[in-house]
Amino acid sequence: MNGTEKLKELINGSNNIVFFGGAGVSTESGIPDFRSTDGLYHQEYDYPPETILSHSFFMRNPEEFYRFYKNKMLCLDAKPNMAHKKLAELEKAGKLKAVITQNIDGLHQAAGSKEVLELHGSVHRNYCMKCGKSYDAEYMLHAEGVPTCSCGGRIKPDVVLYEEGLDMTVMARAIQAIQDADMLIIGGTSLIVYPAAGLIDYYRGNKLVVINMSVTSQDKNADLVIQEPIGKVFAGI
Repeated sequence: MNGTEKLKELINGSNNIVFFGGAGVSTESGIPDFRSTDGLYHQEYDYPPETILSHSFFMRNPEEFYRFYKNKMLCLDAKPNMAHKKLAELEKAGKLKAVITQNIDGLHQAAGSKEVLELHGSVHRNYCMKCGKSYDAEYMLHAEGVPTCSCGGRIKPDVVLYEEGLDMTVMARAIQAIQDADMLIIGGTSLIVYPAAGLIDYYRGNKLVVINMSVTSQDKNADLVIQEPIGKVFAGI
């Protein structure tokens, strides 16, 4: 039995599946991964991405922040791939209870998933830091320079930047979902970004699956490890 067949078998025998995903879920939709060899971290900018995508840099140098953000982070033409689509199908069938994602691209919702817990926020939500008015991603993309509100305030993406804390409500819901799960699928994440990666420790079940191109810290604990592109794997189930 190959990895995909085993995955199918595990899914068939489960009724409370949780999916925990990272950048690798979206790379097949054309969204660059920060940490892979051809990802954002290896491209030339005046500052490293970690610096640009920090709260202090955003406050101090919004022009440069938005030049990078619009160029690299707003991939609004990206479409859901087979991984996003199959997860939405599994939720519709009543098997998948939650998608917990480190991605900010909204592709899970675009594929039809309803229970999506976005640990790092979303590019599709933006708000004025002065009056709180909301703006969509299209507005951000087409705004000249630093996007500003009708009230004159600066608009900030609802994205967790470096130096910022995660939303504790979302974290609590994610922990609960993982604790309740009878199967946990980890996909497209190297599990090195904390505190998000620490959520895996709350899993108490006995069906742990890791689908990732490279080795992760959970491989030794997993019941099934598949080192193939996640869209290809999900296309086969």
